Amino acid sequence: PLPTSGPDENAGMYSELLRLCGISSSEDDVHLCTSPLYHTAVLAFATDALHGGQTVVVMDRWDAAGALELVARHGVTNTHVVPTQFHRLLALPDEVRELADISSLRYVLHGAAPCSVDVKRRMIAWWGPVIVEYYGTTEGGGTVVTAAEWLERPGTVGRTWPGAEIRILDDDGCRVGNGTPGLVYIKLGSEPFEYHGDPDKTAGNRLGDFFTVGDIGYVDDEGYLFLCDRVADVIIAGGVNIYPAEIEGVLLAHPAVADVAVVGALDEALGERVVAVVLPMPERAADPSLIADLLAHCAGHLARFKTPTEVRLVESLPRDPNGKLPRRLVREQVRAATDPAPG
Repeated sequence: PLPTSGPDENAGMYSELLRLCGISSSEDDVHLCTSPLYHTAVLAFATDALHGGQTVVVMDRWDAAGALELVARHGVTNTHVVPTQFHRLLALPDEVRELADISSLRYVLHGAAPCSVDVKRRMIAWWGPVIVEYYGTTEGGGTVVTAAEWLERPGTVGRTWPGAEIRILDDDGCRVGNGTPGLVYIKLGSEPFEYHGDPDKTAGNRLGDFFTVGDIGYVDDEGYLFLCDRVADVIIAGGVNIYPAEIEGVLLAHPAVADVAVVGALDEALGERVVAVVLPMPERAADPSLIADLLAHCAGHLARFKTPTEVRLVESLPRDPNGKLPRRLVREQVRAATDPAPG
């Protein structure tokens, strides 16, 4: 989307997001930039900090131990992170985490990708109530939730901020009841937008004054939004919708898992079957015993139809520096390795 607002207006918008959580900033604050500045949210929060006269510390590359060292050295008061960085912080040795001085932190914003319940609960236990989650898009609108609210409703991404409105719609564009998953539509702000050079995508994602980026979720009776997954990533096995993010969250709770992507491989009988592509922790041998351990872990935490039929161990996953994992690429690799060639 091509915005028409200027830098000063955008900076004010992100400051308002902080005020919604009871957070105020000053020239004495220090912002730590943990990801490349080509990502919209990373650039926006760093720019907001600069507009507020804050010191901005930019990391050359993400490193969990290095981030903790910078927080202590510069007295960092705020930062923006993604769930993958949370997971890698939690994977640090106990002694490193125990000795880390994070007392200067006043607020830590996170978003950009789904965060598993286990990972977020452990981060709040370590860093305390400074963690604030938001769900928003470049297109405009979104939600926000404090750590205290989240602990009361684990998994939520919050309620809409002022001026935003969310509707959950089915495939026919009709509203569904609270607690029922559907496509998440957010009301457009006062500023119109379009996808540059792609009028078809613009039209396809809009419904009146509302738009969607393809997320599936539901709203509870108090208006808190819960996300399930992206519609493009849903696995349909035997006519049942399976959300990869739920399975990934379970696997990330296993101490041997550094990263994971869950995708659907084609299956003649079911249509698709669940495959987990796992990056093991460096200290854990990638052998059949680990696969058996992970399958047993899933069986103990997931319904049978959600449990992976296969676990593949890999040396890397195509996650970008901003924590986004293009499951499409993983899915193509899995299917190329397992599905018979046409003809």
